[in-house]
Amino acid sequence: MSLKPSVGKTDHAQGNLNSDLEIVEYGDYQCPYCGAAYPVLKELMKEFGSRVKFVFRNFPLSEMHQYARIAAIAAEAANLQGKFWEMHDAIYENQRELNENFLMTLAEQLKLNIPQFEKDLESLKLAEKIDADFESGIMSGVNGTPSFFVNGKKFDGGAEDLLELVRENEA
Repeated sequence: MSLKPSVGKTDHAQGNLNSDLEIVEYGDYQCPYCGAAYPVLKELMKEFGSRVKFVFRNFPLSEMHQYARIAAIAAEAANLQGKFWEMHDAIYENQRELNENFLMTLAEQLKLNIPQFEKDLESLKLAEKIDADFESGIMSGVNGTPSFFVNGKKFDGGAEDLLELVRENEA
């Protein structure tokens, strides 16, 4: 399966944005497997961030994970204040505490404009962004989280396998 649509301006990317090596993760902020993948992906970016473009797309499995969608919206709301990756990381680093009140605590810790953040949580535009990410995941053959794509092709393996692959390619 290949990635549809390919990475564009509305995606959240970090690392070397001009890299030939592009990794896309479809993730759910409340998924324990995504939580386990998170430190491995941080390690990958620490080691290879100058050579990898890493993209995160929302794939909240709302029926299984009560706070997955609101967490995704919170990250998108933080993005409007230039703090997407900070919120993304904070949620994964405190995944066990995740609930609506805790997202407000994180927003305060990140020194976001709280009235603006609260308003943005209600934004239809942000809900649509998450739905668009989710739809792109469905079209790309994502059937669980985390799911990875390397240079537009579905990667069959977890974060550990991904780190191994990058290490081998860079060696």
